Amino acid sequence: MHLSFKERSLDILRLGPVVLPVHALLALLGLGAANAVAAWYRRCRGIDPGPALWRMTLVGFVAGRLFFVLRHHDLFADSPWSALNIRDGGFVPWAGWLAALATGALLARNSAPLRRSLLAATLAGGAVWLGATLLNQALAPAREPIPAIAVQRLDGATVALDSFKGRPLVINLWATWCGPCRREMPALMAAQRTHPQVTFVFVNQGESAQAVREFLSGHQLDIANVFVDPARQAGTATRSLGYPTTLFYDAAGTLRLRHVGELSQASAREKIAGLDGPP
Repeated sequence: MHLSFKERSLDILRLGPVVLPVHALLALLGLGAANAVAAWYRRCRGIDPGPALWRMTLVGFVAGRLFFVLRHHDLFADSPWSALNIRDGGFVPWAGWLAALATGALLARNSAPLRRSLLAATLAGGAVWLGATLLNQALAPAREPIPAIAVQRLDGATVALDSFKGRPLVINLWATWCGPCRREMPALMAAQRTHPQVTFVFVNQGESAQAVREFLSGHQLDIANVFVDPARQAGTATRSLGYPTTLFYDAAGTLRLRHVGELSQASAREKIAGLDGPP
């Protein structure tokens, strides 16, 4: 696989048939660096910080998810089991980091060699993750606008996507055959109703208006602003490599966030809140 330097700075990466969010890939790189340092200590110094490092990772992962769920407890109250569906990417990173560091301090409190090796592994992983994240942000294309392309309403009328500029905009690229797209539709329908200050636009990729109408009717989905894009122009213009991809634009029409994969109502709320801050 070949990627240009600019393409590496995107929010998604295709590895053969697999599409990965870049933030997840960067986290895996950091974790890999930490474990490489742990392996070196085990091999060269006879000290194994690996088990403690994995406990830190597990606790940090759970804590980051738990804080996210508590932050949006009203949305999880009716379906608490949905809190286990981590495919929405809902985590609070600072809570995860604090919990992981506290766990490491507790596990190594009685062993100076373990403290040193665990600190070295943690710093290596954190440095790789932070450095790669900052580099990716520095290389990212600046101020991507809403694509100036035309899509079709289900009645055949043509609408320019950039005509929605002027208020926060969420563009969801989806297909009826896409499992995660189908699963997230009820959550996005609810988000559309609870965030009237935001325009939600659903652009089906590559299918007919008839197929989309049958899908919406069959699943009893009452969603506004549903369009079809038979030539997949929107996916090409936004360099979206997989579905569902949800794009979050501020009122000035600038792309602020990109989410690849399934969204929950909670993760949609979190990302919409990010549109209010400075770019």
